[in-house]
Amino acid sequence: MTVNPSFHLRRAQAEDAPAIAEIWNAGWHDGHDGRVPEALVSARDPESFRTRAAQRVGDATVAVTSREVAGFVMVAADEVEQMYVAGHHRGSGVAGLLLDEAERQIRDAGHTQAWLAVVPGNARARRFYERHGWCDDGPFDYAAAGEHGPIPVPCRRYAKHLPPKR
Repeated sequence: MTVNPSFHLRRAQAEDAPAIAEIWNAGWHDGHDGRVPEALVSARDPESFRTRAAQRVGDATVAVTSREVAGFVMVAADEVEQMYVAGHHRGSGVAGLLLDEAERQIRDAGHTQAWLAVVPGNARARRFYERHGWCDDGPFDYAAAGEHGPIPVPCRRYAKHLPPKR
């Protein structure tokens, strides 16, 4: 996987689940509070992130420093499903490394296009994806899991054409 002087990417391990949950909880609320239905915000308590991180740790790639998990990404088929970076590592380049890795995984799985969902009010995330060659492909409702069934969340679908493997 990718290595740079500060971060190393590797498949997540069970012992990474608590750090993933903490990063996911903080990052999700930073990007979504006030921008998605309140029913979804209420459903996303710290325990929900601990549960999902433990269940999904095998799907994650983590960026690590010598001391800690700095961020993670989860890919599902052709979707960059989750990607979050610890607040004190934002601006360090780790998000770009994680996104590059997600694109590689999607391409290696045989897909020629990747996609992801962004809530319209998350301007920081939208600018980041646009700087990395992603295009706003239009609005759609993302069906987020809620306590009593799916919660429709207005989102923007971002897409990126992936060149074939060399």
